[in-house]
Amino acid sequence: MDFYRYNGLGNDYLVMDPQKTEFKVDGNSAKVICDRHFGEGSDGILFGPLFDDEGVIGLKIFNPDGSLAEKSGNGTRIFARYLVDEGYVTGEKPFKFNTDGGMVSAHVIDKKEKIKMGMGQASFQSTKIPATGESREMVNEKLMVKGSELTVSCVSMGNPHCVVPLEDISSDLAHELGPLIETHPLFPNRTNVQFLKVLDRNNIQIEIWERGAGYTLASGSSSCAAASVAVKLGLIDRQVTVHMPGGTLAIDMDEEFNVNMTGPVAFVSKGYLAEELRELF
Repeated sequence: MDFYRYNGLGNDYLVMDPQKTEFKVDGNSAKVICDRHFGEGSDGILFGPLFDDEGVIGLKIFNPDGSLAEKSGNGTRIFARYLVDEGYVTGEKPFKFNTDGGMVSAHVIDKKEKIKMGMGQASFQSTKIPATGESREMVNEKLMVKGSELTVSCVSMGNPHCVVPLEDISSDLAHELGPLIETHPLFPNRTNVQFLKVLDRNNIQIEIWERGAGYTLASGSSSCAAASVAVKLGLIDRQVTVHMPGGTLAIDMDEEFNVNMTGPVAFVSKGYLAEELRELF
């Protein structure tokens, strides 16, 4: 089998298992496969499980533009379910696997409806995001975009995020400003972007522009990042529901900003890639 399609709140990924498919995914093949008009179509590819010499499970995450993503909240949640579905782990107790953005932990409470991911520690330090300029905590910084001054806070969840708190947000705004912030010179590796609206102490709403993928219905790491910034700014409590066009995720964190994310995963389909498509790689 070449691929297994899952989605987390409308954010869909293809799991491509090197134990079950004959070719190795790279940036070029990922770009072709993820194309929704000429390929299979996907918000990204989860290539794994990959095993190191000690048997530790690893995961490579490819964006639709062929670039590598260090970490993905929905992607890791999907991958956790895949590992249980295919018997790599039992799911009876929490387990861990490695991403390019660090180790994550998974607790499969209900493999369809409730998978809890330990996403690691949020960091506001510019050197970890990364961002240009002197080493600093990136909270309430001014950013010039399209002739307007925005107040932003930036955070790393193992991958970079720029959060823009506003009184009103929309998908149109995400489409307009998202790509400009993603590629802003402040971010040498580009960045994910979240437009944040605080609803109350336990609920926030976000619109998402994802690095390498564009406008996205839902994002786990974006939810973690936006919630972390809102807590840092004193706008919400440490347990919050994040509302996105694709649905909701539950986020909680401790005093050191170690962040957990809980939400559903849906299995959609599985199949093979045609030889004609493979000829484009």
